[in-house]
Amino acid sequence: FCNDLPTSPRPEIGRILITGATGYIGGRLIPELLARGYKVRVMVRSGPSIHKKRWSGADMVVADALKKEDLKSALEGVHTAYYLIHSLLLGPWKFEAADIRAAANFRDVAQDMGVKHIIYLGGLGDCHTSLSRHLRCRMEVAEELRVGEVPVTILRSAVIIGSGSASYEIIHNLVKKFPFLLIPPWAKNRCQSIGVRDVVKYLVGVLETPETHAKSFDIGGKDVLTYELMLKIFAEILNKKIALISTPYQNISFYSYFASLMTPVPAQITAGLMEGLKDEVVCRNSKIKKYIPFEPLTYKESALRALTREEQDKVYTRWSDSYPPAYELAIKLHELKGKPTYTASYSILSEKDSSSLFRSVCGIGGKAGWFNSNWMWRARGGLDRILLGVGSSRGRKSYPYLEINDVIDFWRVEDIQADRRLLLRAEMKLPGKAWLDFNISPENGDHRLRITAHFHTHGILGKAYWYTFLPFHHFIFTDLLEQIAKKAARKKTVGAV
Repeated sequence: FCNDLPTSPRPEIGRILITGATGYIGGRLIPELLARGYKVRVMVRSGPSIHKKRWSGADMVVADALKKEDLKSALEGVHTAYYLIHSLLLGPWKFEAADIRAAANFRDVAQDMGVKHIIYLGGLGDCHTSLSRHLRCRMEVAEELRVGEVPVTILRSAVIIGSGSASYEIIHNLVKKFPFLLIPPWAKNRCQSIGVRDVVKYLVGVLETPETHAKSFDIGGKDVLTYELMLKIFAEILNKKIALISTPYQNISFYSYFASLMTPVPAQITAGLMEGLKDEVVCRNSKIKKYIPFEPLTYKESALRALTREEQDKVYTRWSDSYPPAYELAIKLHELKGKPTYTASYSILSEKDSSSLFRSVCGIGGKAGWFNSNWMWRARGGLDRILLGVGSSRGRKSYPYLEINDVIDFWRVEDIQADRRLLLRAEMKLPGKAWLDFNISPENGDHRLRITAHFHTHGILGKAYWYTFLPFHHFIFTDLLEQIAKKAARKKTVGAV
């Protein structure tokens, strides 16, 4: 993104800390800084060895911003820290207190550890007139950080458009799936969206421009549009005819819940994002163009680039990378004390080689479906969305490749071993914890393809759940194994990283 950035790298300033590294923006910022020669430290809450493979040139530190002791090791020897933490994923009733507490902790420890500069990406809007609790909270976080002695540079953006962003996927799916959409009064508010590559450019630019330190800037794209017009332009890009019907009904909760059912983005995120649509979010302070002069993208250009990235299957980060909350802290199968409460295993013998079978296993989910009984998987995902869970419409970030922590519908990759194993952890709402374990092993010149379902529970509801679905396991899993083996010969591009 930064090849044409009109600023020069300053790696001599010292170590740079990235918080929120597993999030949408943080995951794109890290490779840009590494490419420009900076010493980068990445703060994650667990699994440093996993992330080390992704960002091989960066140092890893495990820390939680809600724990001051953790932050001391993260901020030791750091010159500049990017504060990209937010708790929106906790839902509209929990994120505010967590955000403020984390910001206060970070401010205090950064000051104690001698950090020279903090860069914060917040939300665009007026804290005195904003109708959105989410936007107000982002502004309060900025003020909390500024109370300390460490200079803080604040960037404020509105809707971010890019492949994998939650806002982009909501717009894309609503336009693609419906012949008409109801347009409430707040959809006629103006918004100055910004492309994700421009956000990253500004984040890098303020690091490399000392004159921007301890200042606040609004950042936005080239044009100002209403949300209604944004939908219309996206429909034109897709060459899709859609009727936009004005309606006086404007209950945000209704629209956000509807959007969560019809798009990959779950209710906890849509509620926070759509609440912000009640405000007009337009850049009032454009002084940053004086310090970091480049031509930002228009909304249409950002949307086209996002679509192209999807078509090329090059979506590098996605909102689902850090959802649900604390997913990386979830208990792993090998961390269970003792064996799972219930286990059921099914297998077939195949003459296909292990590499072909493994590529076929890694092709499950997303647009390709589960090869058999797709309506059952989708029905389970639909029920989960109704119950405000992740559902199956999250799909997957990439179709050619899988790596640990990637999402497959309502599962997440917990372990992957090329040509041997794919372990998935359930993230749907369940009265217990569940895993699907695919294994491939040699046997008498052929290969045994096995799937094992693990379910761990202590409650009566969990036991009832297991025995209710147990009769379906034989049919679903045996047929799934047969379909995986059948498709193995044709699979040539899907595999693990």
